[in-house]
Amino acid sequence: MIDIDKISKIARITLSEKEKENFSKDLEDVLLWLKDLDKIKVTKDIEPTFQPIETKNVTREDIVEPSLEQELALSNTENKENGYFKGPQSM
Repeated sequence: MIDIDKISKIARITLSEKEKENFSKDLEDVLLWLKDLDKIKVTKDIEPTFQPIETKNVTREDIVEPSLEQELALSNTENKENGYFKGPQSM
């Protein structure tokens, strides 16, 4: 039997008695379905895979290129100080 009170406490939700009854039945059905899945042995001799499609790393060459000048990068913000963006103070 599923302990709906324990699950709702962990989830920090309040359930009515009707909701507890409904959820209990739904969870029992899910657990029975999962037990049925455990009986299937179709993956017994299959190696696990994490990527079904072969991928390759597509990167560009790391070339140093000119970027925005500091003054231009900071030109559209009011939140700047000593040549840097100014963020909120951490607590």
